[in-house]
Amino acid sequence: MDSKVERFLSQKEENEIVEAIRVAENETSGEIRIHIEKSSSIDVYERAMEVFHMLKMDNTKLQNGVLIYVAVEDKTFVIYGDKGINDVVANDFWDTTKDVIQSHFKQGQFKEGLVQGVLRAGKELQANFPWDASDINELPNEISNG
Repeated sequence: MDSKVERFLSQKEENEIVEAIRVAENETSGEIRIHIEKSSSIDVYERAMEVFHMLKMDNTKLQNGVLIYVAVEDKTFVIYGDKGINDVVANDFWDTTKDVIQSHFKQGQFKEGLVQGVLRAGKELQANFPWDASDINELPNEISNG
């Protein structure tokens, strides 16, 4: 793994984010993933779509996966939601979630920004895709790195 990506979050911070993902997914059938890499050689939104596909996030039954993609050196990130969630959230939901993450990132609080983004996405997923007894965790909660 690249040292720049390693320095972005400590192991303790990664563990706290994974726990936030677990908590956020506890009440929903939705899936949340975070992918962190050094840099994107293509448009960051295009890269987020590639990663979404690479992580098989487009295979969820209800099309309710959410990816937070971070390109560390480019100092940018994208929140990418699948069709199922995009169809039901308010028009400004992703922008307001991005603003919450960005305000923490600007202060160097990367872990807190990601945790807040995850919990916010989780609340929206819970409202629109409530958990039921037949739900399984379709995707791993670990942070992936590029």
